[in-house]
Amino acid sequence: MTQASSANLTLQEHLTQTKLANQWVLASNNKGKLAEFKRLFAAADLAVTIVPQGQLNIEDAIEDGLSFVENAIIKARHASRASGLPTIADDSGLCVPVLGNAPGIYSARYAGEHGNDAKNNAKLIADLQPIRAAKPDTPIKGVFVCMLAMVRHADDPLPIIAQGLWHGEILDAPHGDGGFGYDPLFWLPELQATAASLSAADKNSISHRGQAIEQLLAQLPL
Repeated sequence: MTQASSANLTLQEHLTQTKLANQWVLASNNKGKLAEFKRLFAAADLAVTIVPQGQLNIEDAIEDGLSFVENAIIKARHASRASGLPTIADDSGLCVPVLGNAPGIYSARYAGEHGNDAKNNAKLIADLQPIRAAKPDTPIKGVFVCMLAMVRHADDPLPIIAQGLWHGEILDAPHGDGGFGYDPLFWLPELQATAASLSAADKNSISHRGQAIEQLLAQLPL
C-alpha cells in the first residue's frame, strides 16, 4: 500500500490493513513518562505492543514548536518516520498563570539543563518567591498539561489528538518522594497531598496523562 493511499483510509481500515493493532512506537526517552505510560497502557488492556523509541535507537526529536500540541505532533512524526510504525507522542508540562504560563513547553529544561528535576523545581520556587511575598495568603495556581498525538504514518494528515489538564496549587517547598518532574511541588487541596505523595495507581487515575490517554483510547476503534 502506498503512503498516499493509506492517507485516504478510515482509521478502522488502516488498523486492519496495516496491522496497526500489533505494534506502536512511544516517542519518548523520559524514564518517568515511560513508567507512567507502561502502567496506563497495561491498565487499558490493549492488544498491542508498545515499543519505546529508545529500543529502536531513535533519538529525541528537535522540539521547535510553540505549543504542546505542535511538539507532540513533531515528536510523533519524527519517531514514525524513523521506525515506519504508528506512533504516539506526548508533550507535557506545568503552566503557572502568574508566570505567564511558564515553565510551559520548556518545563523539562526550565533551569537550562534538560531533565534536571531538582534544578527545575528550585528555579520555580525562586521565580515565585516575590509573588508569594507580595500576596502571602493567596495560593498560586498551576495546571499540568498533557497533549498526546498519534500518527498512523509519518505524513498522516489527520493526527489523533488528546488533551489532559490537572489543576492544583504550587507549594514553596517540595513534599513527597514519588513521581517525577514538578510532582513534589504540585499540591492537590482536595486530597491534601502533592502529586509526589500519591501512589502510582492513584496518580494515574486523575493525572493529566491519565486523562489524555483515556481520551486518546476512546477515539480508537479497539
